[in-house]
Amino acid sequence: MRQDNQLIVLTHLSQLITLIIGFGSLLLPLVFWLTQRDKVYQMDAHGKNILNFQLSLIVYCIICVPLILLFGLGLLGFIVLGVISIVFPIVNAIKASRGEVPTYPLTFNFIQ
Repeated sequence: MRQDNQLIVLTHLSQLITLIIGFGSLLLPLVFWLTQRDKVYQMDAHGKNILNFQLSLIVYCIICVPLILLFGLGLLGFIVLGVISIVFPIVNAIKASRGEVPTYPLTFNFIQ
């Protein structure tokens, strides 16, 4: 196994592809993780954290849809999720560049 912090940082930042093309925040990190988890040191841990975060965001978005009818709380939820989905990949990419294995808050463990 080789150490490749740049690829791990790129995997964290690949979640932001949605800002450019409108989708792919789950697919691109999934491809990186599936192809590199056995080749790059700590890619497995980083990839699982990223995928669990993205799957959790999807669950939270689904929960926000019916909350729109409840005084518009769903709209506030979407705004908060949007900020979280931009800030945490950037913060965790910086942590990953230092060699840390960052975690994402409020994340369900779908993949262990």
